[in-house]
Amino acid sequence: MPADRETTRKPLAVWGAKGPALIVADIVQLCGQYDIIGYLDNLNPERKGTRFGGATVLGGEEALDELWEAGVRHIIFAFQNNPARLRLAERVKARGFELASAIHPTASIAAGAQIGAGTVVRALSAVGPETQIGENCIIGYGVMISHNCVIEDGVHLSSGVNVAGTVRVGRATWVGMGATIIDPKSIGSHSIVGAGSLVTRDVPSNVVSYGVPAKVVRDNPQPAHEMT
Repeated sequence: MPADRETTRKPLAVWGAKGPALIVADIVQLCGQYDIIGYLDNLNPERKGTRFGGATVLGGEEALDELWEAGVRHIIFAFQNNPARLRLAERVKARGFELASAIHPTASIAAGAQIGAGTVVRALSAVGPETQIGENCIIGYGVMISHNCVIEDGVHLSSGVNVAGTVRVGRATWVGMGATIIDPKSIGSHSIVGAGSLVTRDVPSNVVSYGVPAKVVRDNPQPAHEMT
């Protein structure tokens, strides 16, 4: 890699220190825009100072002041709790940090598609024309999103999800592996669509839905605490 490219890399902290963080770190390293200086873990304070993913676990949220003083201005979230990602993103932005994005080099992003800050797009995914993806989303391996879709902030589309044209997926909703959403359906906010489901009708907010075709089976209670 040319030396001038090395010197332009920006320091980056990855929030999360489990398997999803390794996936994000791999994409970050492939893209070459950032240097990972360490990982944050709110749930396991005993891991502070231990090695993970080629760097060090720096601690939890209390490490943000030290990161700022060290010149770090970018953070990427790499854990799967949708509401927690959104809440913590607001905290770090209020302190002046910027959200970094990570788009795998094998992902296909159409001209006219928009991808928000902090979003991770994993390998072999495709985002169609005029589609809008919000902040802090997770787009899993091999996800296909067609044209004119709206994927709101904090959504997780798991690996193999197929989203037809003009679909809308609401804030912080989770769509399980291999699910299909036909056009022009809408899924509300803070809902869960089970793996392998076929969504043939609109899904309201705050519910769990699954099956072929997908049916609402129960309410989706909001998480009582943040997870990282």
